[in-house]
Amino acid sequence: MSYANDVPTMTKTAELASLLRVSVMRLARRLRAERADFGLTLTQIATLGTIDRHGRLTPREIAEHEKVRPPSMTRVLAGLEERGLIQRTPHASDGRAHLVTLTADAKALLREDRRRREAWLAQRLAELTPEERDVLRAAAPILERVTRA
Repeated sequence: MSYANDVPTMTKTAELASLLRVSVMRLARRLRAERADFGLTLTQIATLGTIDRHGRLTPREIAEHEKVRPPSMTRVLAGLEERGLIQRTPHASDGRAHLVTLTADAKALLREDRRRREAWLAQRLAELTPEERDVLRAAAPILERVTRA
């Protein structure tokens, strides 16, 4: 089904939305299956990833990034701290708050997790034609833009 030069209609847009939803869900599920078993929940891994991407954050800021309520994030962070994956330091300007950073163990865990998943995906991409890889390369920034909407 080609959408080049098509005038977007609700039907065509809905069909594309359905195709993308199913494909992206299957890819996400397959990438999750490639995760190493670190004994962490997906929420805990996502939280570590957020801290890794954004640097030192307050628990409230982490909760906002992860779209969860602060009390839920407090429990997640307690579990990560218990495992030695995060450190808390006092906030410089707010004596009631603290900042959360990753430990070296957490950084190593994230590196290994990403390495495993990217190796699997790189192998699948290597099986595609150069033209198919070019299409995916062009689609990546578009998908990123859609996720930020």
